[in-house]
Amino acid sequence: MDEALLRSLTPGVLGILVRRGADFAAAEDAVQDALVEAIRVWPEDPPRDPKGWLVTVAWNRFLDMTRADAARRRREDRVSVDPAEQDSAVDVDDTLQLYFLCAHPSLTPASAVALTLRAVGGLTTRQIAQAYLVPEATMAQRISRAKRTVSGVRFDQPGDVATVLRVLYLVFNEGYSGDVDLAAEAIRLTRQLAAAIDHPEVAGLLALMLLHHARRAARIAPDGSLVPLAEQDRGRWDTVAIAEGVEILQAALARDRLGEFQAQAAIAALHADALTAEETDWVQIVEWYDELVRLTDSPVVRLNRAVAVGEADGPRAGLAALTELDASLPRYAAVAAYLHERDGDLATAARLYGEAARKATNLAERDHLLRRLSSIRREFNSR
Repeated sequence: MDEALLRSLTPGVLGILVRRGADFAAAEDAVQDALVEAIRVWPEDPPRDPKGWLVTVAWNRFLDMTRADAARRRREDRVSVDPAEQDSAVDVDDTLQLYFLCAHPSLTPASAVALTLRAVGGLTTRQIAQAYLVPEATMAQRISRAKRTVSGVRFDQPGDVATVLRVLYLVFNEGYSGDVDLAAEAIRLTRQLAAAIDHPEVAGLLALMLLHHARRAARIAPDGSLVPLAEQDRGRWDTVAIAEGVEILQAALARDRLGEFQAQAAIAALHADALTAEETDWVQIVEWYDELVRLTDSPVVRLNRAVAVGEADGPRAGLAALTELDASLPRYAAVAAYLHERDGDLATAARLYGEAARKATNLAERDHLLRRLSSIRREFNSR
């Protein structure tokens, strides 16, 4: 059974049912039933037209589920008037509209991510629950609420590309857990979106994902600990993914419609371009962070910029940039600790590493901060 084929066909089949008049929740249930039937039937009797087969089975399942509904006959009449029109509908790609629907502003980010993975990604509720380390029943409720929320939304309403991209970036940042590699899944979905819409920020996000994902093999040590960027074995970086990411980014930047994902990708490309950590062009990275600040005015961006300033102009310059920010920001203490360590103030660095470790929400990050704290204490006591 070609699971990748089924997942790639899912959004198109769902879109056809919605366009025929099925409400989103019922259509999504019908498509899931069709996928289950395909898994059962296709190994012994593969169809010549997989998408057409799924559309037929899903639509029949939808009609069965709504047979008691008074609107059923109107839907049947409307769709069955012209069989040729039904057949031609199979060739229409509704993937883009589904992205917009799943990233509807009325949904919470968590619900939008779950619905995107289910409706566009074709993942099962169990797979999504495992990826987010929550009970399957909890994820089922989240998805059901999300489906009910968007069921009344008109399918032809224009969508917000920026919202879709943020949802995909949230998926990517979940990384890997359970039996689903969400980073790889986010890249697959973003490729799909890039094929459906010609937009420089879509290309920028795809480039950013590829450039970050290229460093994945070097990011974790054999003992499971985090390896900081400066200490990573760059020979383990995926040069093919880096080359593709840079090429996509250059084409996007050439269109002169700069957005935040393109700027982030440019920073990632500068890191990827350095053969060693010492060769990193931090001055240019600071310039790109200045562009990001102009585009987003995000405190998190300003925090990352302070790190870059500390590398480009020295740790005291980085600490000066930190004074403009709220100390309650996530990772503020970790950044301050690093800059104080580079400035030789080990006592302050140790205190801040301890504070950062207590605030860390990620186990790997907390362990890394505690290792830094232990190392500094050993160095401090040896003086």
